[in-house]
Amino acid sequence: MAEISLIVTISLIIFLSPFLAKITKLPTSVLEIVLGTLSGAYGLLHHFELFELMAEFGFLYLMFLAGLEVDLKKILAMERQLLKRGILYIFLLYLFSFFIVKYIGFDDVFVAIFPLISVGLIATLKKGFKHPTPWLNLSFTIGTLGEVVSIAILTILSAGLEYGFSAMFYKNILILALFLILTLALFKLLEVLFWWYPELKTTLMPKIDNEEQDIRLSMALLFLFIALMLYLGLEVAFGAFIAGIFIATFFEYKENLPHKLSAFGFGFLVPIFFVYTGSSFKIEALLIEGMIFKAVVITFFMILIRVLASFVFYSLLKLKETLLFALSHSMPLTLLVAIATIAYHTSVIEESEYMAFILASILEVIVAMVTIRLLTAKDV
Repeated sequence: MAEISLIVTISLIIFLSPFLAKITKLPTSVLEIVLGTLSGAYGLLHHFELFELMAEFGFLYLMFLAGLEVDLKKILAMERQLLKRGILYIFLLYLFSFFIVKYIGFDDVFVAIFPLISVGLIATLKKGFKHPTPWLNLSFTIGTLGEVVSIAILTILSAGLEYGFSAMFYKNILILALFLILTLALFKLLEVLFWWYPELKTTLMPKIDNEEQDIRLSMALLFLFIALMLYLGLEVAFGAFIAGIFIATFFEYKENLPHKLSAFGFGFLVPIFFVYTGSSFKIEALLIEGMIFKAVVITFFMILIRVLASFVFYSLLKLKETLLFALSHSMPLTLLVAIATIAYHTSVIEESEYMAFILASILEVIVAMVTIRLLTAKDV
């Protein structure tokens, strides 16, 4: 009966969430998280292995879709002035985080947690806008740089907490650095190869495609990069993100491909991830003394440092757009949960802090998504 309850509940949440979103004016993803939490509290959702596996793949697919929004050619051709601002923005996030952690007296691990950036939910956010917006495009561009830094920090931190400052720790850092260098070199090599032999691209992904070769190649690349990350012992989400960037960079002529891939993802896999995320938070944890306060404090400071750092782009964006830019980076849901889980399992943080991080990750999505929706009501 538990399996039947799980299947029926997930089906109803996925189907009803868009209708409830229209009624409540809340983002669909937020409702899926909230409904997942409530359903879990009433015993309608159980963490079976298949549910967890589907949720994990939903997250990886979300990262893949986020990568599809990034054209590496445009990133590499970014104006030096904009690149400098992006680097300064990321540096300020860590600088503000350091001072806040030292002033408040949080554990040192918070210095790495507060500045996390993930573009996964920005891809979800982008679906709600009819027309391209400058602040959202900039958010994606700078967010991509921030994502690379965040995943690098996640990899280094997880290795440090698991192995300490041993040979294995330095090995993981070396592997990550080599992977980034080789990936960039591969992109450059393929750019030259496809320039000399443009027919090779249409062979891999024909313009007239009756066999859905474009989707087949996209899925093959996604799984290959996931397998590579598992083999190297690196963050799997990074591999999914790189696979998406690969498709967006070299097969830009397939204009309908992102729509085809996102329709399946946002219609099925991604909602399962949001529902699972909501169900992973136990409502009874709200009774833990000081837990809610900690979650609110974490949420406040994570949004605050982004608002302060985002003024680096004030001359490029208006005041409202600068705030929207900051809010769009205030939803590192999955990376926040990942680092909190690692820190908890290695006894760096206590259970109350762990649950506070889970609640904060959900609160950030709700606060950021709802505020963005209110500020951009005319654009949606």
